[in-house]
Amino acid sequence: MMLKKSVILWMKVFLSAGTDTTAGTMEWAMALLLNHPNVITKAQNEINTNIGKHRLVDESDIVNLPYLRCIINETLRMYPAGPLLVPRESSKDCVIGGYNIPGGTMLLVNQWAIHRDPKFWTDPKSFNPERFKGLEAMRDGFKYMPFGSGRRSCPGEGLAVRMMALTIGLMIQCFDWERISEKKVDMTEGYGITLPKAEPLLAKCKPRLGMRNLLA
Repeated sequence: MMLKKSVILWMKVFLSAGTDTTAGTMEWAMALLLNHPNVITKAQNEINTNIGKHRLVDESDIVNLPYLRCIINETLRMYPAGPLLVPRESSKDCVIGGYNIPGGTMLLVNQWAIHRDPKFWTDPKSFNPERFKGLEAMRDGFKYMPFGSGRRSCPGEGLAVRMMALTIGLMIQCFDWERISEKKVDMTEGYGITLPKAEPLLAKCKPRLGMRNLLA
C-alpha cells in the first residue's frame, strides 16, 4: 500500500513538473520565433526538405531536424525553465569562486546568469540558434545546463526535448505565424519558479499552403 502511494506521488510530481515547464518553454520559443520570422522560415525550409508536405512531422523525424533542435537549445539558454537549479547542500567546508563555504550550507546555481554570461557566450542577449549548430546535444562544461547536470539532473530531459521539438515542429510546419501588431512581442519575464512570461503570448496564424488537406 505504501509503495502504491509512493508511486502515485512520484507520478503527480513528474507530471506537474513536466507540464508547466514544457509549456512555458514552448511559449518562450514561439515568442522568440515571432520576433525573428527569418528563423521560422529556416525551420520551415528544413522541414520541407526533410519531411515534405505529404505528411506531418513525427517523433522519429526529430533527429533529422537539427535546426529545430538548435531553436529549442537557444530558447532554453535564454529562458531556462528553472532559472535556479534545485538547491544543493555542501557536504563539507569548501571554497567556491574565492568564497569560503561552510559544510551544510544550502547552495543555489543561477543558471539564468550563467547562460547569459558574456565570458561564455558571444552576444548572449541575442537570439541566435546558429550558435548551437553541430552541437545539438551540447554538454560543454557547466556553461549550458538547462536540465541541471550530473547524477541529479532532470530525468525528464529526453521526454521534454522530444515533446517540445514535435509540438513546435508541427506548429511551424502546418501554420504561418504573425505578430498581432507591428510591435515586437514583449519578452518581459514574470515572477515564478519556472520563469513565466509576464504577458501571455498572443499571435495570429493561418494554415500554410499545401498543408490544408492534412489539417482537414
